[in-house]
Amino acid sequence: MNDNQFSAMLAIIVPPIIEQIIKNSNIDENKAISKFYQSELYKELADEESKLWHYSPLTLYTMYQDELLTGSYDYPEEA
Repeated sequence: MNDNQFSAMLAIIVPPIIEQIIKNSNIDENKAISKFYQSELYKELADEESKLWHYSPLTLYTMYQDELLTGSYDYPEEA
């Protein structure tokens, strides 16, 4: 995947995650965006080689919540 394709993939994946953060955390959009972009999960998601982009936005949101609650997250088992 080239850089443009990966950027387009992130542009599709990240907004639903932000929406879930806003919906479930009762914070405004700017704060939700800031918190997500500062997370370790986002740093790893932004690295194409991590392959986190193949998880659904809901799964990634769950991983983000785990990071907030425990300081880490586990990779889901694939079916």
